[in-house]
Amino acid sequence: MAGLVLTMHFPSACSLLLLLAAASGASAVRTMIPKTSFDSQANFDADWNYNYPWGTDHNGGARMDRNQVRFSNGMVTLTARKVTGQKDATHGGKKIKINYLSGAISAKEHFNVSRGGGYDFSGEFRATTAKGTWPAFWLTAVQGWPPEIDMAEWKGSGKISFNTFNTSSVLSWKDVNYPSPDQFHSIKCEVRDINQRDVSVKFYMDGSLVTTQVGGNFFGKPMYL
Repeated sequence: MAGLVLTMHFPSACSLLLLLAAASGASAVRTMIPKTSFDSQANFDADWNYNYPWGTDHNGGARMDRNQVRFSNGMVTLTARKVTGQKDATHGGKKIKINYLSGAISAKEHFNVSRGGGYDFSGEFRATTAKGTWPAFWLTAVQGWPPEIDMAEWKGSGKISFNTFNTSSVLSWKDVNYPSPDQFHSIKCEVRDINQRDVSVKFYMDGSLVTTQVGGNFFGKPMYL
C-alpha cells in the first residue's frame, strides 16, 4: 500500500514537559521539546533527528528514509511507500525483506526518570489503522532492552495499543478501539518515579485516562523517544 500516513502536531500546550523534584518538595517544570519544533527546518534540527536513533532498520519490513518525513505549520507527516529491490535488513541474525520506505524521527534528548520526577509526553495524532501498518509513538532503552513504553501503537487492527515492556514475556498492555482514524486524537503519557526503582505510566486518549501501568526497574535508565 502506498501513501500510508501518520501526522502529528503539538497543541498550544507544551509538547514535552520534564518534572523535577525541588529540594523543598515542590515540583519545577521545564519544557524539553517546544510546540514550535515542527515550524521550520532550523527548529526541527534543534530537537529531532531523522530515522531511528540507531539507523534506518529495525525489526519490520520497512526501511526508514528521511524523504518520507515532511513538516510545516507545527505538524510533521510520516508516510510510507512500497518499493522493490532494497537490500535485506537483518535483525536477531535473521534477514528481513524490505518492502517499504517509511518516515521516522527520534528526539535528540534522552529521557531518564530521576528521583521524585518524571515526564509528560503529549501530542495530537492522525494515524492510519489499515491492515499491515504499524505507526507508533514510543520510548525505548538507550542501553540494552527493556525498558520500553509504547505510548501509542496502531497495529492495523482498528485499535490503538498502550504497552509497557518489563521483559519480552513480562508486560502490560491495553488495546482499545480507535475511533475516526481520519481525525486528530490527543495522546498523553505521564511517566513518574514511584520508589527510585519503578515508574508509573498513565496513558490518556482525548483527555481520558485509559490505563495505568508500572515499569519495573525503569528508574534512572535513559530512553530514546
